[in-house]
Order: sequence, then structure tokens, then C-alpha cells
Amino acid sequence: MSDAPDREGPGSPRLQEVSDGIFAYIQPDGTWWINNTGFLTGARGVTSVDSCSTERRTRAYLASIRSVTDHPVRTLVNTHHHGDHTFGNYLFSGATVVGHEGTREGALSWGMPFDEPFWTKVDWGDVEIEPPFLTYTDGVTLWVDDLRCEVRHVGTPAHTTNDSIVWIPERRVLFCGDLLFNGGTPFLMQGSVAGAIKVLEEVVAPLGAETIVPGHGPVAGPELIDRVLGYARFVQATAAEARPAGLSPLEAAREADLGPYAELTDPERLVGNLHRAYAELDGRAPGAPIDLIAALNDMVALNGGRPLTCRA
Repeated sequence: MSDAPDREGPGSPRLQEVSDGIFAYIQPDGTWWINNTGFLTGARGVTSVDSCSTERRTRAYLASIRSVTDHPVRTLVNTHHHGDHTFGNYLFSGATVVGHEGTREGALSWGMPFDEPFWTKVDWGDVEIEPPFLTYTDGVTLWVDDLRCEVRHVGTPAHTTNDSIVWIPERRVLFCGDLLFNGGTPFLMQGSVAGAIKVLEEVVAPLGAETIVPGHGPVAGPELIDRVLGYARFVQATAAEARPAGLSPLEAAREADLGPYAELTDPERLVGNLHRAYAELDGRAPGAPIDLIAALNDMVALNGGRPLTCRA
């Protein structure tokens, strides 16, 4: 069901009908700020799962929706607050923007997009911050005609502190946001390594999804869950060995043998993930604030002192 991630840089976004009337919008190559979205078509309107990072990319996504249906997007669900999934919200005129309470708070806290000195220059367009204005604490049920869509907060910090999934049980289709990356390095710096493991084991895997639309990378099947779990456990094991040895997260990342994870894109995320894993070893609660600027600077250092490559 999955295909290999694009190794040649961004290609053309592609629309993939994963079930009748349910579409994944896949943006290669899935690296920094290049995310996936998706939508469900109904008799009177469209439900979208996430928007894109830049004005150009979001307008292209909206054009892709219009290639399928003339009906308006009535509902936009944000899986979490990160800008690659929310900066384009403002272009969904007339849609009800739905998200977890923490997604609204996170989008407002992050504010406007920025790139340098942490990422290479991006043409964001005329972004306006439009956070979810219909929020929930645990979840909400959406109906696309007679099709039930369960929007659930996952219960604990994982990728962020405010991750939600969109589960369509009748079709066994799961939109999981950035809980899962396919072909890219998972990113847990603003959430929890231990929490991500818990969520994948106790929330995501038991659903029995047959088709998974990850936040980045090609559509996959349930085998993707174990691959991401393996990486999260690798981060924990690396931290558990390096922290008592007195190594900093950056030193630990430089010494780490990525093994099977060396083929993943954006490998510099390892040091950001280790900052989070170290905090958890020190007894910090999942999702507790850490020094994000220090972690970002360490990712730049691991990248040879160059800003992280962003092709959005």
C-alpha cells in the first residue's frame, strides 16, 4: 500500500482516493514544513483534515479539492497546532475550524511563520493566523452524510501536547497527523517520547486501521506503526546510555549509530528528540516546557552549522 518516499526533493502533490469519497493529499518529499492533508466529500460539503504551511501550497490543495467537487469546505479539522498543518487555515473561507483546545492555544502561541536562522528561507505568502474556533477537550464526532468520523484527542503528549486523530471506523481509514511519519524522522521535541510510544501502542494500534494517512510521507498500512515505535524506542535507549555517561544531547546524537534509521529524511531531528528524552529521564512530565531554542540550535549544529533545509 505504501511507496518509497521521494528522495529527489519535492515533486508534484498527488491526490489519492483511499476509500470511496475519502482522499489523501500527499506532498512529496514530506520533509520540513511539507505535510499531508486530506478530505472527505459529502452531498452538501467537504470536510478537510489540516491545511498546508504556505499560501501557495494551500491554494494548490484547495484547487485539488475543487477538481473533485464543487461543494464548499464546510469543516476543517486540525490534528495539531504546528504551522505546516495550520498556517493555511485562513484560506478556508466560511469553514468551521475545529481542533483541540491545546491546538488553538499552540497556534496562537507560535504566531506567524518564521524560518531563518533555523530553516532556510521560505516564501510563506500572506499568512494570517486562524486557529480553531470550535474546540474540544476529549473529542467530537463529525458526520459526512451517514459516515461517522471520530475526532479524538490522544490523551497524552506525543508529537505535541495536543495531537488528535481522525478515525473513520466503517472504512478502517485513519488520518493520524504527525503521530506517524513515513520515510521521515519522527519529531517528538514538543511532545513526549514516552507518550508517543504509549499513544501508538494503546490508542493507534488497537484501532485496527487498514489505511493510514500519515502527517508526512506516502499512505501506508498498519506496519508503519511498528516502524515509528522502533525509532522512538531507539531514542529512549540512546538517551538512557548517553545521559549517565555525561554526554550532552548533541554529543549523544553525533555518536549515535542510526542503523536502519539512517535512511530517514531530516536525521538532525535526533538531537531535538534527545533533548526531550533527557528531560523525561530527569523526571520532567511529558510535554513539559524545555529549551526549544537550545534544541533547535543543536539541530542546526548537527546539520553542519547550516539552517535546516526547507523546500516548502
